[in-house]
Amino acid sequence: MPKDTPSYGALVNLLSGHGLVPRGGFYPTEEDEVPGLPATLVMVGNVGSTMWESYERLPSDVCDPLDQWSKSALDAVAGEVGATALYPFGGPPYLPFQRWAQKAEPVSPSPLGILIHPEYGLWHAYRGALAFADELDLPPPDRRASPCNSCTGKPCLSACPVGAFGADGYDVPGCVSHLRTQAGEDCVRLGCRARRSCPVGRSYTYAPRQAAFHMHAFLRANG
Repeated sequence: MPKDTPSYGALVNLLSGHGLVPRGGFYPTEEDEVPGLPATLVMVGNVGSTMWESYERLPSDVCDPLDQWSKSALDAVAGEVGATALYPFGGPPYLPFQRWAQKAEPVSPSPLGILIHPEYGLWHAYRGALAFADELDLPPPDRRASPCNSCTGKPCLSACPVGAFGADGYDVPGCVSHLRTQAGEDCVRLGCRARRSCPVGRSYTYAPRQAAFHMHAFLRANG
């Protein structure tokens, strides 16, 4: 028997058990390139360190632990609500999660390239999406402008010790070289200094263990 389509509020409650939150949604059209063209797509992710306590219960020897944890959590929720879970990993090819996110809620590219949210700043991520065959009643669209538009000082562009962010884009090799020195220990231990300099959403800053996890993952990916 098909499951009843849940309310958006019910999704909030189900996802909160995993430290995750719904991150807005939309009604896809063909141009959105959502597999199966569902009636509703709801983005799912973390805000700050809400998911970290749940994630850290996973055995430390699991391969690709965060992706596997995300899949386990979202697959479980999808099974409860009769949805199909979609993920930003597992490619190539990769699904256009950044584009979907900008359609679902008020996020936009920051000078660092990371999507910035008017409330959460740079301290959030998308772990997956739930595709529904029926239409859910979604919250009204949030049209807040990017906080970068009114940020005159742009401290994120001057905080990097090696000037990795500039007019020519992100100097990944320069960043990685710095992180592998003693001078880069601060960024590895607490998270990117440029990211931490953003004045928006500081109450959502990742906990040190979470920040270090992501920085070590970045270094492994760019070894």
